[in-house]
Amino acid sequence: MKKLEFKNFKMSFSALVIPIAFVAAVIIYKFIMGNPSHFQGNDPANAAMPGDYFGIIYKGGFIVPILMTLLLTVLTFVIERYIAISKAAGSGSVSEFVHNINHLLDKNNLVDAKKACDNQKGSVANVVSSVLVKYSSLEKDQTQSKDQKISALQKEVEEATSLELPSLEQNLVILATITSLATLMGLLGTVLGMIRAFSALANAGAPDSVALAEGISEALINTAFGIGTAAVALIFYNFFTTKIDKLTYSIDEAGYSIVKSYATNHAS
Repeated sequence: MKKLEFKNFKMSFSALVIPIAFVAAVIIYKFIMGNPSHFQGNDPANAAMPGDYFGIIYKGGFIVPILMTLLLTVLTFVIERYIAISKAAGSGSVSEFVHNINHLLDKNNLVDAKKACDNQKGSVANVVSSVLVKYSSLEKDQTQSKDQKISALQKEVEEATSLELPSLEQNLVILATITSLATLMGLLGTVLGMIRAFSALANAGAPDSVALAEGISEALINTAFGIGTAAVALIFYNFFTTKIDKLTYSIDEAGYSIVKSYATNHAS
């Protein structure tokens, strides 16, 4: 019941992140970056003060709060995934834990192996603990053949792994999506800025230098913001998938060791 409630909480959290990030981005854009003190003549309609980055970014236009929403969403899920995956790794070294489990299983010492799982408290330990429970029940089962028992153990490893992986991979699809979306939104802002710049050049007589400068500024700001956000999302997406792959490998190794141990220590 508690696990179901926690899962519902995580789903609610994920659904609320983007709307909250959007509201925060709009507030920052309007009231912090759009503060009159950042602009010449204390008027946001004028050019930004020289060297005032808040004013310069504000001139990026309505695409800026959208890109800020994406960036805040990325940062939120980076923190959330880091905490979740660190917790899933458990206490101590995962490789040492797997090595210890292998050593204990070689001795058919299930009691200490279960204690090691309780102490490790990670995703690998959860899978191993679940399989060890099945291991113990199969030892008492006299109705199945050895091959059937090994098959049942392998199935338990697969089922336990399938229960752990979704929690590890949750929200990574959002980071992957933002990697592409931020680039596209930055490109959209670039195009809109260049349209404004060329419109200023198209005026009869002398070009509107202020509109030209603002158009180019809008294009460059959105380009930089979009690429920067996409880069952050991509870096951490790859970082987290690498850590998850290591945990998955450790789960597979531990599961294989348990099945191998049963096959070795039981004649039937």
